[in-house]
Amino acid sequence: MTPVTATTSTRSPLGRDFGRLWTAAAFSNLADGLGRTAVPLIATTLTRDPLAISLIAALAFVPWLVFGLPAGIVVDRFDRRIVMAWANALRGLTATGLAALTVTGELTLIWLLVGVLVFGIGETLFDNATNAVIPGVVTRPQLERANGRIQAAQITIDSFIAQPIAGILFAVSLALPLWLGALGYLVPIALALMLPISAARSLRDPAEPDAAPQSPAERVGPREAIVYLWNHHFLRAMVVFTCIIGSAFSFAQAPTILYFLDEQGVAPAAIGFVTAGIGLGALAGSLVASRLVERWGRGPVMWGANLLAAAFLVVLGVAPNVVLAVGAYAVVAFAIATWNVPWAALRQQIVPPHLFGRVLGIIRMLTWGVFPIATVLGGWVARFDLRLPYLIAGVICLVVTLVCAKLVQSASRHAPAVTAP
Repeated sequence: MTPVTATTSTRSPLGRDFGRLWTAAAFSNLADGLGRTAVPLIATTLTRDPLAISLIAALAFVPWLVFGLPAGIVVDRFDRRIVMAWANALRGLTATGLAALTVTGELTLIWLLVGVLVFGIGETLFDNATNAVIPGVVTRPQLERANGRIQAAQITIDSFIAQPIAGILFAVSLALPLWLGALGYLVPIALALMLPISAARSLRDPAEPDAAPQSPAERVGPREAIVYLWNHHFLRAMVVFTCIIGSAFSFAQAPTILYFLDEQGVAPAAIGFVTAGIGLGALAGSLVASRLVERWGRGPVMWGANLLAAAFLVVLGVAPNVVLAVGAYAVVAFAIATWNVPWAALRQQIVPPHLFGRVLGIIRMLTWGVFPIATVLGGWVARFDLRLPYLIAGVICLVVTLVCAKLVQSASRHAPAVTAP
């Protein structure tokens, strides 16, 4: 990769190496999306117990809670390209095994649940490594745009490609989405191994001014990352803020399907159009976030995105018709996607490369690990009123965002976005 100085325009090409990383992430998201849609459908052929089916969705988050930090240690200790390749090999073999069990009639719910857990472990490794690799294949001024492209690919593939295709493939054959998902994991293996040596960097760079000799335990253990995150007051506070806001969003999203079916009167066959409309909002946020950051700076954009999400969660809770409800939900998705892009770039800019995998693992363990709890609470509240979770979440987001205005807007000072003069 040709070095580019900090004064290079943020609109310069992201380069061939990022193209390989983007393509690898796109194929992985396609394979993930096929499996994410197919597995619950396959589960309905094994049981009609709603609790058993719900376990599949809950188990998808368990690896982030249990394996998030160990995955970060692996990403920091080993060549990140190799980690990406092995993670997809693991998921590909799992998809192949589940497909074979389906074809032979030997598949049980237990095997399906085990498969979901293994998929999740592979996801923690691949996604953690992908985030850690981005600063190694693009320059600092390009971080927002690179993260936006990765997120846009994920949203587009999940919302508009994988889900519809998986449903069609499932109608043809139960195992077909799994077979094609297994094939989809192969392409990223080759592309990951083709990434440059800058993508493999994991240990401390000896050229860093604060570099000091490390024992093997310090190089691979969690202690250094935990101490770093605890002592970094701004980053620690931002993690707490993100945990609260993210939990509020998970709380609000719990009754989404029932809200549109029962409250807004959407026909089951039309739910795909609802999710597509929401996906368009998220896609737009991913694509424009980098330009918003260039214009206004990270802090104001991140703060404004949360205010926008809070306001439209309330609108969603009082929406009188499905058109306004879908529009409000799309704006919320736009705001969340807009937040995610500079938040990812902020972490990549602040956290030292040799610690990034472990720190990201801790952050996601703390945030994503509580999402299932928030989702269950939201579902419980929705039993009283399907609109209530959106109103409660909107008020929580508004209050927390206003209270933490100084913290969030200081992101521009702690890690300013690098732009051309």
